Amino acid sequence: MTPVVRLLISLGMAALITGCTGDDLTDLKQYVARVKAREPAPIRALPEIKPVETFIYKAGDRRDPFSPGQETLAETKHASTSGIAPDLTRRKEELEQFSLDSLEMMGTLEKGGTLWALIKSPDGVLHRVKPGDHLGLNYGQITLIDEDHIELTEIVPDGMGGYQERPAKISMAKE
Repeated sequence: MTPVVRLLISLGMAALITGCTGDDLTDLKQYVARVKAREPAPIRALPEIKPVETFIYKAGDRRDPFSPGQETLAETKHASTSGIAPDLTRRKEELEQFSLDSLEMMGTLEKGGTLWALIKSPDGVLHRVKPGDHLGLNYGQITLIDEDHIELTEIVPDGMGGYQERPAKISMAKE
């Protein structure tokens, strides 16, 4: 913009601003005086806080509720020795940063007798995977690729200090 146009716009804005104010502010001053003259509303009293009864736990011959029982320790020991565990030394593949429900199967390709699946990641990139590849957040390994779905086995915590295998499936995306 040229300096002349800027000057004209500035003068126009100044004229609009000064035109909006008037010398007759008596109604506003009367309203403010009425609001200030009102009686303030009373402040409500705080609700009474009831004291909480304390309770002292006396275990006697019962087990301590804050430590695991003998049967829980035995289950944990059994679960942790099941032999199933993720390979934490393996380098993660690109699709292992996404959850399974965010991945979409878009189709399949066959090359050299191997059936490949096309997976679309949430960032819109199309990936080609084969049986044995890993995907998902739970160390999922592809076991089977079919025309309309992918089957994989995930390794998930069992809640007792060990791991268990869980089957999962990604179906073809519906158009």
